[in-house]
Amino acid sequence: MPNFNVATNIGPNLKRVQDQIAAAADRAGRKTEEITLIGVSKTFGAEAIRDAYALGLRDFGENRVQEWDSKRAGCEGLAARWHLIGHLQSNKARRAAQIFDTVDSVDSLGLAQKLSAAVADSTADSPADSAGRTLDVLIEVQLAPEESKSGVLEAEVPALAEGILALPGLRLRGLMAIPPFLERAEDVRKYFRKLRELRDSLRTRFGSGAGAAFSELSMGMSHDFEVAIEEGATQIRIGTAIFGARPPV
Repeated sequence: MPNFNVATNIGPNLKRVQDQIAAAADRAGRKTEEITLIGVSKTFGAEAIRDAYALGLRDFGENRVQEWDSKRAGCEGLAARWHLIGHLQSNKARRAAQIFDTVDSVDSLGLAQKLSAAVADSTADSPADSAGRTLDVLIEVQLAPEESKSGVLEAEVPALAEGILALPGLRLRGLMAIPPFLERAEDVRKYFRKLRELRDSLRTRFGSGAGAAFSELSMGMSHDFEVAIEEGATQIRIGTAIFGARPPV
């Protein structure tokens, strides 16, 4: 078991974030119920997750398959939703499909195909437990050229979306992006707006037949989530502002 960081002040931190969400939603004329808060629990242990869960948090995001696998036992019994938000290597797709409720970082059709096959395999292995099971996925979009960031190019998103919609066992829900880190949150607004406009164009392109495939916009983190909410985020991924600072990697 790896050594995880100890989270402190989760209660006050979570309350502060919730107040900021409410204020941003009010400025945008939106309801707070439209916005899902995902607590990014990477590098923190099961105890921190349980503390946040006791305070009402129900969605948690992890960056690595192995890390979440190592602390799942400590979270047994929690009726939470587990998101994989980090880059997923194709050789870990099978395990990811088994232990996450949603993979929010799909960036290729090949990866989507492996996830689809993994869902089909799990259904075949345990038909009683997996009947009708689907895995939610988001397409990760690269909004600016950064070598350190994964994601599909904006121009390639429609083709990837079409491919995912045709795969059994997967339910496409929307888009995710990690824009460049800029000191001023306001400077990130143009990237959030670009993702929203892309989502809206996909809704027009695929029409009502795509159902809820483009309902979610996962964007915004601890330093810029209020701007993301103002630009239409339906999911925000908050780590440091809830669990505290992480040591430099």
